[in-house]
Amino acid sequence: MAKKTAPPIEFAIRGEFIQLDQLLKAAGLVHSGGAAHAVTTAGDVTVDGQPELRKRAKLRPGQRVRFGGAEILLTGAEPVADPTAT
Repeated sequence: MAKKTAPPIEFAIRGEFIQLDQLLKAAGLVHSGGAAHAVTTAGDVTVDGQPELRKRAKLRPGQRVRFGGAEILLTGAEPVADPTAT
């Protein structure tokens, strides 16, 4: 019997990038920035399938982060519609 995996969490970032430690905290995978630093330097986090040891690595839309059984797919923030546009 194949093990079912949860679908990735889609996380929209505003701007060009988000730092890895900020992402882990914002996604609710760790309770503090210190915890994010600890799990990253311990090698418990992967980005696009590769271990990521830089706690402040800049992540961009399209990248996948895995930690603690969760997978996050980074997406770009949806552009805000201009209400005055016709």
